[in-house]
Amino acid sequence: MSKARVLIVEDENLVARDLHNMVRLLGYEVTAVVQTGEEVIASLNQKKPDLVLMDIVLKGKLDGISVAAVVWEEYCIPVVYITSFADDLTFERAKLTEPFGYLIKPFEERELELTIETALYKARMQLLLREKEQWLSTILRSIGDGIIVLNSEGLISFINPVAQRMTGLDEKQALGRKFEQVFRLKDQNGHLPDFELFSLRESILISKDGREIPIEQTVAPLPPDRAVSPGQVIVFRDITARKKAERELQDSWARLQRALQGTIQAISTTIEMRDPYTAGHQRRVAKLAEAIGRELGMPEARLEGLKLAAEIHDIGKIYVPSEILSKPTKLTELEYTIIKTHPQAGHEILKNIEFPWPIAEIVLQHHERIDGSGYPRGLKNGQILPESRILAVADVVEAMASHRPYRPAFGLDRALEEIKLNRGRLYGPDEVDACVKLIEQRGFSLD
Repeated sequence: MSKARVLIVEDENLVARDLHNMVRLLGYEVTAVVQTGEEVIASLNQKKPDLVLMDIVLKGKLDGISVAAVVWEEYCIPVVYITSFADDLTFERAKLTEPFGYLIKPFEERELELTIETALYKARMQLLLREKEQWLSTILRSIGDGIIVLNSEGLISFINPVAQRMTGLDEKQALGRKFEQVFRLKDQNGHLPDFELFSLRESILISKDGREIPIEQTVAPLPPDRAVSPGQVIVFRDITARKKAERELQDSWARLQRALQGTIQAISTTIEMRDPYTAGHQRRVAKLAEAIGRELGMPEARLEGLKLAAEIHDIGKIYVPSEILSKPTKLTELEYTIIKTHPQAGHEILKNIEFPWPIAEIVLQHHERIDGSGYPRGLKNGQILPESRILAVADVVEAMASHRPYRPAFGLDRALEEIKLNRGRLYGPDEVDACVKLIEQRGFSLD
């Protein structure tokens, strides 16, 4: 490994010659020997050394201390001071330039070598640290999120361009200020927050010019620095586009829901127009089924599917001849067999429609019974969907309580007696209990 190159700055010729010889004997290359501060800059531009041995007192307008600051800040070359003066004033002034070494004349070769090697090592470490800081600063300044760094006192020590744009304050206006003076927030409901820093994941940033920007933010502590309490780094991003997309998605979903409701209503109306004696049956069944589901604690999303399925659960009756549906006398065995095909027919009509819920399967199973005596598949308890179990109870209660072409209405009391009697055999016990509670205790009405 080649030895370092050294520039000697000494205005006494004899001392300069001795220093030159000492440096060369130690194996270092001497790039030049100069006497004034002005010559230092010219020499650096001709042949850049790795280190400068600088006498503090020099001829000319610039002394060694003045030149040293320029050498390190602009050329990144470490400076070791050499002086015969060790007074406090000179030493304090020299410290301000953060020299990499300080030698008092006279000194030994070994002392000079150790000072040079130490200065070179410290310079390499500082340049590496500076490079990493510049690299990190470049990343932080070019990243798409806003970044604010707070020191241990809660004052802003760094703010990147994105954060400057969003807050409306430039770097000079923000640095050294209290965080809450720059970063003004309110919650999603428009209230000024009364909480610890960033207890909310999302909030609204109020910029200097009054703009309100929805943001998402995180806060993390910086590594502690010895006994000093750590600062914090805040990362936040503008989520205006995301919020807009969410609103558009919600609006689209609402429109889809309205369209779906309209379609279901149209289907329900079509069925009831073919069978005027059961007009309102599906609507009333849907009302009771939804109430039972809510009583059982079914989530709102599933309740929506249950209600829609109930509103069209008899859609398969489109395939049943109208004369059978409106027959004023008791049905024959063959006619009843035809009626029993309507769950399967309804399933065939609905199975290819991509509902968010298993509507077709709920309709198919609404005449199943938990002991396996139902139709069309003869499913048993664990095989029947919860929605279909609810729909079965609601359907029986409404049908018995209402008038039919071939019989008068039995009334609610008789309907409740039916489901109580067959609780746990034909109908799910939880569904029966919920239905009875709604009607007998809560005053639920089918109308």
